[in-house]
Amino acid sequence: MTSKVIYPHVEKTSASEPARLQRLPRVRVAQIVMDYLAYGWSVEEMCRQHPHLTLCEAHAAMAYYFDHQEEIDSEIRTEWEQAEQGKAQSSRSPFFIRMQAKGLL
Repeated sequence: MTSKVIYPHVEKTSASEPARLQRLPRVRVAQIVMDYLAYGWSVEEMCRQHPHLTLCEAHAAMAYYFDHQEEIDSEIRTEWEQAEQGKAQSSRSPFFIRMQAKGLL
């Protein structure tokens, strides 16, 4: 008999949708994990930096991450690649071009 692990405060409505906080559906688990990966923040520090986040939500998000690391890492990787593509396709502002031409950048 297999059992399903339930993560309080985290919901994943379908396989194609990212895991999110129930109370704050605009906050994805991957966003919380990025603070952990980028800054090495503890759950307590994440809550200090993001006062809207409760300790319970942050702990649940991290528990979900450690149990679904490949899924969340893939989501982060895809988001990073999209940002890099967007950056490569965007044109430089006239200010940036002038400053670069003057040797200031």
